[in-house]
Amino acid sequence: VKDIYGVEGFPTFAGTARQLPDAWSTDAWLVAQLRARGAIPIGKTHTVEFAFGAVGINPHWGTPWNPWDEKVHRIPGGSSSGAGVSLWEGSAFLALGSDTGGSIRIPAAMTGTVGHKLTWGRWPVDGVVPLSSTLDSVGGLTRSVEDAAYLFGAVDPAWGDPEAFLADIATTEITSLRITLPSCLIWDDCPSDISAQIYAALHDLGTAGVHQTDVDGTLLDEAFDHYKRSGIAGAECRDFLEQELPEWLDIVHPTVGHRLEAAIPLSDRAYVSAVEEHHRLMSVADQLFESGPLLVLPSTIITPPPVAELEDMDFYLKTNITALRPTCCISMLGLCAVTIPVGLDRAGMPVSLQLVAAAGADEALLTAALAVERALGTARERLGTPPCA
Repeated sequence: VKDIYGVEGFPTFAGTARQLPDAWSTDAWLVAQLRARGAIPIGKTHTVEFAFGAVGINPHWGTPWNPWDEKVHRIPGGSSSGAGVSLWEGSAFLALGSDTGGSIRIPAAMTGTVGHKLTWGRWPVDGVVPLSSTLDSVGGLTRSVEDAAYLFGAVDPAWGDPEAFLADIATTEITSLRITLPSCLIWDDCPSDISAQIYAALHDLGTAGVHQTDVDGTLLDEAFDHYKRSGIAGAECRDFLEQELPEWLDIVHPTVGHRLEAAIPLSDRAYVSAVEEHHRLMSVADQLFESGPLLVLPSTIITPPPVAELEDMDFYLKTNITALRPTCCISMLGLCAVTIPVGLDRAGMPVSLQLVAAAGADEALLTAALAVERALGTARERLGTPPCA
């Protein structure tokens, strides 16, 4: 369980150097739902401080070793940095995370696991230390799409029966799927060894009978620009800390503190304007699905760099925003998404495609993702086993 969730019997540090008050050590909503269904929380996984970072660095507790490189300590992705690692390690069947701008999808992509970013508001975030009330969502990382669908079917109030949900979605034929490639700058910024793996997977899906088309994806670029420029997450995180945990502002590491300080100049008027623009972007997001119900994007457009290189603050900040590039725009538009591992880049690190569906279409998204996984193979079948697993 990511160490921003309250879990009865476990302290919560939220990745910081000091334990949070006991109020944060009672079961979060998602933890309670899973306990009621027989799940056993066995421990806390690493997180970036207050979940505010996409690369997974934590100077207080250490940064988990990405299992796909046994010689070089590379980042596992963040902010749910220990989640994907725990799945390959074998210490967890399900790893709970949170996703604000990509904090489930990025570590899933960088560790070759599956991450489901639910529609914002689909599941309560009660009992989870907040980063951004406007963007936070909870969910899990799993070893397969089938496991992700099982989690959804077990917990989602509309279902509450994982076997029934899996039976409902498992009959979809791959030939019935229609996927759309949005034309946007994400593809232009994607290195050739990463895009080649995604295009190879799309070729395999086309051979299997999936219909593919294109759509104007300019809105994705607008959403990314707004995420980067608006500072909504930083402003809301800083406001929460000032109100609830002011002492922690003095002990956060500069990798997080630098961006919290940058949130200070944001005026109330600017914040309200930023949230209003977020709502406007969500209101027009349906235009992305005019050609079909599913978008395909990269999940990440970087090879996970060595941890040592991120000691340089300028490189850290550049890497952090680049890691967020394909995912934060989806959050800003209020959409849901699943990352599916499809290959390895030239450094032998995982590459994942990101399936994206409209807000509220989580069932349709998981239906398609399961069909895609069955056509392409699971992560273990397509990528193999990481050398450190």
